[in-house]
Amino acid sequence: MKLHLIAGARPNFMKIAPIINAIHEAKEKGHDISYRLVHTGQHYDEKMSNAFFKELNIPSPDVNLGCGGGTQAEQTAAIMIAYEKYLLLNPADLVIVVGDVTSTMACAIVAKKMITRVAHVEGGLRSFDLTMPEEINRMVTDCLADYFFTTSETANDNLRKAGVPEKRIYFVGNVMIDTLLANQTRFRKPEIWEEFGLQEGNYLVITLHRPNNVDNDLQLKALLEAIIESSQNIPIIFPVHPRTAKKINDLISHHSLLTAYNLHLLQPLGYLEFNYLVQHAKAVITDSGGITEETTVMGVPCITLRDNTERPETVSLGTNELISTNPDCIKPALTKLFNSEWKRGVIPPMWDGKAAQRIVDIISKIVY
Repeated sequence: MKLHLIAGARPNFMKIAPIINAIHEAKEKGHDISYRLVHTGQHYDEKMSNAFFKELNIPSPDVNLGCGGGTQAEQTAAIMIAYEKYLLLNPADLVIVVGDVTSTMACAIVAKKMITRVAHVEGGLRSFDLTMPEEINRMVTDCLADYFFTTSETANDNLRKAGVPEKRIYFVGNVMIDTLLANQTRFRKPEIWEEFGLQEGNYLVITLHRPNNVDNDLQLKALLEAIIESSQNIPIIFPVHPRTAKKINDLISHHSLLTAYNLHLLQPLGYLEFNYLVQHAKAVITDSGGITEETTVMGVPCITLRDNTERPETVSLGTNELISTNPDCIKPALTKLFNSEWKRGVIPPMWDGKAAQRIVDIISKIVY
């Protein structure tokens, strides 16, 4: 059995790593299974890409298609052209795509046009917000996939409502949590811990990258002002996503508030250092979907600056609260946090570190 594993952006790498480990374990047990790791090059920043391969012990890709940069359409087209050529030269029995980035959708389209079966890891997630590029990627991929490996019963229901037969839906758990649990003992304290005098449970971590939060200067400024003013002066650690960096720099040059002594802007951190910060934070303020899953498993309060989420179980079961993108909602949320009124949360079903093993076990039975 020949597989292609598609990875293109930082979230993909965390989801691919446990699948690779599970494939190696299956091979050691005598299963006839091989894979090619295809890196589309969608993320080309060292901190956002190559460093993750090293930290998570992912083998070097069999190919890097080098499709970084450009608009959404340009990048989609570049990935499709490059992957079509690669798939022609290196046929596969099954193409495994993960998550919801541009590479996920682009490679799924190519594979299906070349009569190659597709499995979507994290199938069925929906925010029902078509202003999000990721939602379009999810919908298109799920229209094409042959097999769906899901993280929740909500995702299963979304697929059923879309007409996907039950026999193609496999509730396996969350591969991102596989990676989290496998590496939790390896999390390491970043250098800035001592530099900023951080203390466990006494600082906030921010991540922001979605266009409706960071592309508008006034919105980004208002969000950061609200966080700073409601932070009770504890340190605020903000590893800045590449798409956010230029906006932040422009704001700093025009607004002295963003140089508040307790706001610390960093370059992107590696997986092990970033999750050390998350694990020991008082709370995380984010607009990322994946981080809401990690905070739920680690029991860390999470404040999400979005109007919707494709991971509702992090709210209904976990430690996440969806407070919208309105800056006025930040103060009440942080007041609740500082008053020790935040919910405790529980870990969703099947988020036990064994999702990838289940995926490979299923693939070994269904592909032939």
